[in-house]
Amino acid sequence: MADKGPNPYVLDIEQATLDNEAFRDTLWTGPNMQLTVMTIPAGGEIGAEIHGDHDQFLRLEEGELRAKIGPSEDDLEIDQVISADWAAFVPAGKWHNFVNESDAPAKLYSIYAPAEHKPGTRHETKEDADNDPNETDAA
Repeated sequence: MADKGPNPYVLDIEQATLDNEAFRDTLWTGPNMQLTVMTIPAGGEIGAEIHGDHDQFLRLEEGELRAKIGPSEDDLEIDQVISADWAAFVPAGKWHNFVNESDAPAKLYSIYAPAEHKPGTRHETKEDADNDPNETDAA
């Protein structure tokens, strides 16, 4: 799906999330916020990262993920499994990762404020994301 930002845009966010098969697809990018949808395969992960200058909101629509958030990988404030309809808030400067320990894909959407990815970013796989020279974080 093409990035619709920064134009006004409405969508069925649940359906767009469930329909997405890519690791990451950027649906809307504005000057102060960005929406991406993600599919994390069984045994996969978003990837450990820290966003120094922006907050992140994630909502899981389908599946399960282990949410890990804290000052560092060894100092977690949150380490719990979340499932459909749960949301996670990641403040700027917090280490985080979301790991799919289940046998089914996990589908979620993420809102960054401000934007994290170049407008129109699409990664079919995590490997594509890891090899994208435009990406500055681990994922």
